[in-house]
Amino acid sequence: MTGSPSTKRVNLQVMNRFQNRGLWLLLGVLALLSLTLFFIPAFIIRPFRHQSQRALDIAIAVKRIAPVLTVTLLVGVLALGGRLWRGSSRVLRTGIAMALLLSIASAVMVRQNYFEWMFNPIKTQGFIPAGDAHLDDKEMVLAVQIGPEARAYPIVQMAYHHILNDTVAGVPIVVTY
Repeated sequence: MTGSPSTKRVNLQVMNRFQNRGLWLLLGVLALLSLTLFFIPAFIIRPFRHQSQRALDIAIAVKRIAPVLTVTLLVGVLALGGRLWRGSSRVLRTGIAMALLLSIASAVMVRQNYFEWMFNPIKTQGFIPAGDAHLDDKEMVLAVQIGPEARAYPIVQMAYHHILNDTVAGVPIVVTY
């Protein structure tokens, strides 16, 4: 079966358009996968929220493999973006740039210890007498007693900040949780 040159050209254009849609879809999937490799651990490992052992195992496994996978995905996004760039409109080129920026951001962020950014040391402690504390009966505290002097540090505060420098009975201490 042979067709006219114009029919062959139309068929080729339809095939190219179909192939380009697949490449665009693949570009989007790669960028989203890259972003997912950053967000899975960030979403699961959050302070003051219950995390199951299985969820933590998944988050840690993803955190371990994410540096290699995000670079691989970035190379894929770069290759697909380069292939799609030439025949794309300004709007589509913006989409390519966004996919590339998201992939770069993910590749950088998975290499950061962003969990430590959440936990800042307490610069100055503000103590109140025990009778003025008004803690819930079920609230847990870290307690330190040196000689006659004692301090209690609420776990809720320590879990957020993780570290506090203090002096109890003239002895410098570091309280950590």
